[in-house]
Amino acid sequence: MAQRDPYSVLGVERKASADEIKKAYRKLARQYHPDRNPDDPKAEERFKEIQSAYDIVGDPDKRKQYDRGGIFFGSGGRGGGPGSGGTAGQGGFGGFETGGFGDILSNLFGGGAKGGARRPEAARGTDLEAEVTISFDQALEGAQVPLTVAAPSRCTTCHGTGARPGTEPKVCPRCQGRGLESQGQGLFSISQPCTRCHGAGTVIEDPCPTCHGEGVVRTTKRYRVNIPAGVKEGSRVRLAGKGEPGRNGGPNGDLFVITHVQDSPVFKRKGDNVEVEVPLTIPEAIRGAEVEVPTLHGSKRLRVPAGTHHGTVQRLRGEGPPKLGGGPRARGDIHYRFVIDVPASLSQEQSEAVEKLSQVMNGNPRAKLFAQARGGS
Repeated sequence: MAQRDPYSVLGVERKASADEIKKAYRKLARQYHPDRNPDDPKAEERFKEIQSAYDIVGDPDKRKQYDRGGIFFGSGGRGGGPGSGGTAGQGGFGGFETGGFGDILSNLFGGGAKGGARRPEAARGTDLEAEVTISFDQALEGAQVPLTVAAPSRCTTCHGTGARPGTEPKVCPRCQGRGLESQGQGLFSISQPCTRCHGAGTVIEDPCPTCHGEGVVRTTKRYRVNIPAGVKEGSRVRLAGKGEPGRNGGPNGDLFVITHVQDSPVFKRKGDNVEVEVPLTIPEAIRGAEVEVPTLHGSKRLRVPAGTHHGTVQRLRGEGPPKLGGGPRARGDIHYRFVIDVPASLSQEQSEAVEKLSQVMNGNPRAKLFAQARGGS
């Protein structure tokens, strides 16, 4: 087969992106794969040429060398440059005999790790969650609360290997440490976790007598958790490294403590602020008044303007709860919502007073409502 430019072999332009080159290669490799063309020697030669081309332009470093004239297509990456003489079959088809072909198929069709045993990779431990219930005051001021957690910990007998002391896990003989098995043959195959080692890549022939090969044991751990001031219902406090132990020497996971805050009978949490309902008598709402209201650390007096409506809110800036993570001086506000206190029953004296008031404050307050409904002003 005559020598051709690798870009032409793959049917792409020289400025094609890596994804475009890979896509073209996948399409051609499937089309000319020997398993699809068992009795076609031309297809096999074409497949080899495609492999040789992709081995160069599919590798960023080799592609740069080729574009500069440092690699001869078909030489397996040895000398020459574009336009030099030769044929596509010379020199092992661009690494065909040196592992390039196997690596390319492995990357293309999901073959997993290269041949041979490998050490199992370290894996971070799983994060854990626990819950604590604190009072409203503890959420405002911060507190240190006890916490008991039943959690796995690294076995001290085998130090987490799962193997009896003096022994160690062996490379799985079924998958050769890859942790994967392939089913099927030819171009298409399906990889799944090894049925012998369940994807670990190693097997324990002599398990630890303490943890029975698990590498971890169940223990009860007790902590004193520092709850920062300003936490809310559902806030998460992170205890770094207090989760499940990592596998194969990996780091521990974290423990997240979820806070549940008890309700206050007076203060209702509204984001970074709190809200308080302040009852007003009808005369206070009409004439205005100065009323005493509770704060988080005592009380203050507020001026109620004359003619205050039900549901009117006054804000006391910076007197609310601490803002979590906002610094020692960052605090929310207190919102005071005035509500008109209407008595359910009246004494004789009160009834007479209300009657006199109604005679003085005559008129229909709903007249304007109907006028507006009819399109009036």
